[in-house]
Amino acid sequence: MKVEGDTATIGITEFAQSELGDIVYLDITALGQEVKQHAVFGTAEAVKTVSDLFMPLSGKVLEVNKALDTAPQKINEAPYGEGWLVKIALSNAKEEIASLLKADEYKKLIGK
Repeated sequence: MKVEGDTATIGITEFAQSELGDIVYLDITALGQEVKQHAVFGTAEAVKTVSDLFMPLSGKVLEVNKALDTAPQKINEAPYGEGWLVKIALSNAKEEIASLLKADEYKKLIGK
Protein backbone atom coordinates (compact mmCIF):
# COMPACT_ATOMS: atom_id res chain seq x y z
CA MET A 1 0.00 0.00 0.00
CA LYS A 2 1.22 3.47 -0.86
CA VAL A 3 -0.51 6.55 0.59
CA GLU A 4 -0.21 9.88 -1.23
CA GLY A 5 -2.28 12.66 0.29
CA ASP A 6 -5.92 11.56 0.38
CA THR A 7 -5.47 8.58 -1.93
CA ALA A 8 -3.89 5.16 -1.57
CA THR A 9 -2.70 2.56 -4.04
CA ILE A 10 -3.57 -0.90 -2.74
CA GLY A 11 -1.96 -4.20 -3.68
CA ILE A 12 -0.83 -7.38 -2.00
CA THR A 13 2.50 -8.03 -0.34
CA GLU A 14 5.44 -9.90 -1.82
CA PHE A 15 4.82 -12.59 0.79
CA ALA A 16 1.11 -12.91 -0.06
CA GLN A 17 1.73 -13.26 -3.80
CA SER A 18 4.41 -15.88 -3.18
CA GLU A 19 2.05 -17.86 -0.93
CA LEU A 20 -0.72 -17.73 -3.55
CA GLY A 21 1.51 -18.82 -6.40
CA ASP A 22 0.87 -17.89 -10.01
CA ILE A 23 -2.12 -15.55 -10.10
CA VAL A 24 -4.24 -16.17 -13.19
CA TYR A 25 -7.39 -14.10 -12.64
CA LEU A 26 -8.75 -11.23 -10.54
CA ASP A 27 -12.33 -10.39 -9.75
CA ILE A 28 -12.62 -6.85 -8.38
CA THR A 29 -16.14 -5.48 -8.58
CA ALA A 30 -15.85 -2.63 -6.07
CA LEU A 31 -15.19 0.20 -8.55
CA GLY A 32 -17.03 3.31 -7.39
CA GLN A 33 -17.99 1.72 -4.06
CA GLU A 34 -17.09 2.69 -0.53
CA VAL A 35 -15.28 -0.25 1.07
CA LYS A 36 -14.63 -0.43 4.82
CA GLN A 37 -11.30 -1.39 6.33
CA HIS A 38 -10.86 -5.21 6.45
CA ALA A 39 -13.82 -5.82 4.09
CA VAL A 40 -13.48 -8.04 1.03
CA PHE A 41 -13.21 -6.05 -2.21
CA GLY A 42 -12.54 -8.90 -4.63
CA THR A 43 -10.80 -12.22 -5.16
CA ALA A 44 -7.51 -13.39 -6.62
CA GLU A 45 -7.48 -16.75 -8.36
CA ALA A 46 -4.21 -18.64 -8.47
CA VAL A 47 -3.53 -21.97 -10.15
CA LYS A 48 -4.54 -23.97 -7.05
CA THR A 49 -6.62 -21.60 -4.91
CA VAL A 50 -8.90 -18.58 -4.72
CA SER A 51 -8.26 -15.96 -2.05
CA ASP A 52 -10.30 -13.00 -0.85
CA LEU A 53 -8.74 -9.54 -1.15
CA PHE A 54 -9.13 -7.48 2.02
CA MET A 55 -9.09 -3.68 2.07
CA PRO A 56 -6.39 -2.37 4.44
CA LEU A 57 -7.99 1.10 4.74
CA SER A 58 -11.53 2.42 4.28
CA GLY A 59 -12.18 4.34 1.10
CA LYS A 60 -14.00 4.73 -2.18
CA VAL A 61 -12.50 2.66 -5.01
CA LEU A 62 -11.53 5.18 -7.69
CA GLU A 63 -9.64 2.97 -10.11
CA VAL A 64 -8.96 -0.71 -10.79
CA ASN A 65 -5.70 -1.68 -12.49
CA LYS A 66 -7.04 -2.64 -15.95
CA ALA A 67 -3.62 -3.95 -17.03
CA LEU A 68 -4.26 -6.94 -14.76
CA ASP A 69 -7.25 -7.99 -16.91
CA THR A 70 -4.87 -9.30 -19.55
CA ALA A 71 -1.71 -9.68 -17.44
CA PRO A 72 -2.56 -10.80 -13.90
CA GLN A 73 0.99 -12.19 -13.60
CA LYS A 74 2.11 -8.59 -12.99
CA ILE A 75 1.02 -9.14 -9.39
CA ASN A 76 3.61 -11.92 -9.06
CA GLU A 77 6.25 -10.03 -11.01
CA ALA A 78 5.89 -6.59 -9.38
CA PRO A 79 3.44 -6.51 -6.44
CA TYR A 80 4.79 -3.12 -5.32
CA GLY A 81 4.85 -1.67 -8.82
CA GLU A 82 2.82 -2.55 -11.91
CA GLY A 83 0.93 -5.22 -9.94
CA TRP A 84 -1.13 -2.79 -7.86
CA LEU A 85 -4.84 -3.65 -7.57
CA VAL A 86 -6.91 -0.53 -6.82
CA LYS A 87 -6.61 3.15 -6.01
CA ILE A 88 -8.91 4.53 -3.32
CA ALA A 89 -9.96 7.89 -1.88
CA LEU A 90 -9.29 7.52 1.83
CA SER A 91 -12.14 7.90 4.31
CA ASN A 92 -10.54 7.56 7.75
CA ALA A 93 -6.82 7.52 7.05
CA LYS A 94 -5.16 8.82 10.23
CA GLU A 95 -6.78 6.39 12.67
CA GLU A 96 -6.67 3.41 10.32
CA ILE A 97 -3.06 3.90 9.20
CA ALA A 98 -2.00 4.06 12.86
CA SER A 99 -3.65 0.66 13.40
CA LEU A 100 -1.66 -1.08 10.63
CA LEU A 101 1.51 -3.10 11.16
CA LYS A 102 4.77 -1.38 10.30
CA ALA A 103 6.97 -3.16 7.71
CA ASP A 104 9.32 -4.63 10.35
CA GLU A 105 6.35 -5.84 12.43
CA TYR A 106 4.87 -7.54 9.36
CA LYS A 107 8.19 -9.23 8.54
CA LYS A 108 8.42 -10.52 12.10
CA LEU A 109 4.83 -11.81 11.91
CA ILE A 110 5.52 -13.79 8.72
CA GLY A 111 8.92 -15.00 9.94
CA LYS A 112 11.09 -13.02 7.51
